[in-house]
Amino acid sequence: MPYCTSCGDNLGSATGVCPKCGTPISVGAQYSASAMPAGSSTAGAGLEENAAGLLCYVLGWVTGLVFYLIDKRPFVRFHAAQSMITFGAIHVIQLAFFMGGMAGGTMDGMMRGRMMGRLMFGGMTWMLFGLLNVVIVVAWIVCMVKAYQHERFKLPIVGGIAENFAK
Repeated sequence: MPYCTSCGDNLGSATGVCPKCGTPISVGAQYSASAMPAGSSTAGAGLEENAAGLLCYVLGWVTGLVFYLIDKRPFVRFHAAQSMITFGAIHVIQLAFFMGGMAGGTMDGMMRGRMMGRLMFGGMTWMLFGLLNVVIVVAWIVCMVKAYQHERFKLPIVGGIAENFAK
């Protein structure tokens, strides 16, 4: 299946120019994963685009940053940018919840006997922290699977930002 080397969009049966970004399509500008010999790589990068896209998410924003800096292919840069933005922001939110939970535990000790204080500061924060972790794991798996399937899957809100950041 051919993909545009500029935007990573599936070219399908398009000829001449990419229907999404308008980049001229030449024999060297498109490739077909099914037409390539097994074990070969594209653009001499050493990794197939879909494998590199998957690896952008493996260690969250860290591998996203690494691939953003070393791989210049648009598909990989998009997934690297999406990984950096998504999991970087989630990391900051997790730290805030963790600190809130720790502060809640401290406040709980100071507010002995006040049920509302315990729930507001400690318990609710830890429940939100746990729920956030479930959402993170689901998003992480979905992003890796979609990248491996060579889809330019955009997460809500973050996908558009990542697309602009990757250009």
